[in-house]
Amino acid sequence: MEIERHRGWIRFAFIYLTVTIGVVAAWILIAPKGFYDNFPGGSTHWVSALPPYNEHLERDFGGAGLGLAVLAALAAVWMERRVVQAAAVALFVAGVPHLAYHVTTTGHYSTRDNVASLAGLALDVLLPLAVLYLASDRAQGRSLRPETPPGEPAREQPLRSR
Repeated sequence: MEIERHRGWIRFAFIYLTVTIGVVAAWILIAPKGFYDNFPGGSTHWVSALPPYNEHLERDFGGAGLGLAVLAALAAVWMERRVVQAAAVALFVAGVPHLAYHVTTTGHYSTRDNVASLAGLALDVLLPLAVLYLASDRAQGRSLRPETPPGEPAREQPLRSR
C-alpha cells in the first residue's frame, strides 16, 4: 500500500536521515582513523574524546550506518507503507541506544558540544517516530472501522487493528 498523505514530510525526514547518516558512514568507511580523530570537524573532536581507537568497531559502525542510510533512501523513493514503517522502526531502534549512551557521557564534552551532539542524536530518534505517526492509518485518513453496507444504520464499533 502506497503512502498517500504527508509524502513530502516523510520524504524530507528520510532524505535528511539518508544524508546525515550516509555522510558519516561514508567518512568512517573511507577514512576510519580520520573520522575518529576529526569528527565532527573544525576544532571539535567528539569521537577521539572517548578512546581508544578501534578500526574494527569504526568500520562496523560505518557499515551499519551505510545500511540504514540505504534503507532510508529506499523508503524515501518507494513510499510503500511497509517499507516506510520498517525503515522508521530500524532507524528508531538504532538511534535510541546511541542517544542513551551519549546522554550518559556528557562529561567529556563542553556544554556547546553536548547541546549540538544530543540535539542531532535526538533528531535521529524523533524523526522516525514522526514518520511512524505520519504513515499510520489515522494520519493516512484510513478508517479502522468496517464500512457500513448501504441501507443499514451506522453503528458504533470498536476500532480494530489491521
